[in-house]
Amino acid sequence: MELTSSPSRRAPQVQSALKAFLCGSLSGTCSTLLFQPLDLIKTRLQTLQGTVHSARVGMVSVFLTVVRTEKLVGLWKGMSPSFARTIPGLGLYFSTYYSLKQHFFQGRGLGPLEAVALGAGARSVAGVLMLPVTVIKTRFESGRYNYSSVVGALRSMCQTEGPRALFSGLVPTLLRDAPFSGIYVMFYTQTKACLPTGTSNTTKLGSSSYGPPAHFLCGIGAGVLASLITQPADVVKTNVQVGSGLSTAAAVRQVYSGVRGFFRGAVPRCLRRTMMAAMAWTVYETMMTRVGLKS
Repeated sequence: MELTSSPSRRAPQVQSALKAFLCGSLSGTCSTLLFQPLDLIKTRLQTLQGTVHSARVGMVSVFLTVVRTEKLVGLWKGMSPSFARTIPGLGLYFSTYYSLKQHFFQGRGLGPLEAVALGAGARSVAGVLMLPVTVIKTRFESGRYNYSSVVGALRSMCQTEGPRALFSGLVPTLLRDAPFSGIYVMFYTQTKACLPTGTSNTTKLGSSSYGPPAHFLCGIGAGVLASLITQPADVVKTNVQVGSGLSTAAAVRQVYSGVRGFFRGAVPRCLRRTMMAAMAWTVYETMMTRVGLKS
């Protein structure tokens, strides 16, 4: 009896996971470039807590302030850490998602609870591994730090705050990312399963001309719901990572100004996460079909 997989069997699995990583990374490149301004505006709104007249500052006000003081290019501030986080991060997420699905579910359709567990598990792996870059990205976008580069930010944080600072906000990050991805994957896969597969039983949705638009619409619906549910955790996470040495409990107290405080930046985040996730999954599904893999 063969107790372990032979190298000849493992090789195709590794190649498939690598293809999923590359497809996910490509989807991250496209979505990050397009939606970075929304992420920056969201971060600025969430870090206004406790400032004078902060309750009256909205998405449009922040947009105009950034353009006036930092020019139009200022809306893309933090692109280097965003790319450093999102491109490998989405690659890790989709390759982990694909590998776990193939290992535990043999590529079959997922039930609601299975989709939640698979999405949350894949996101947790990627979230923990990419957390140091996430902290740096958040600080770049806040406008409170004058880091010159990702490497310079890493060096500065390690020297002034210690390596532990690179993992600040771990708990709220996981409380945000794992539920978001779990809820997103559940609604995305269940909605997609309800769509027609084509004019014949052999026609796959992903290979038809209706595939990308259908995937995108499924992603938007899933993204709106997942974004709203996880918004409070995102606000707390942002404040922990921007405030040097701020604990999660202290961030909760700092943010709290009624329930409304936990939903600051909800509009740009909802727009950005929804559109970014929908685009990422659309590109991922399309590319996986092109390389001959079942996503």
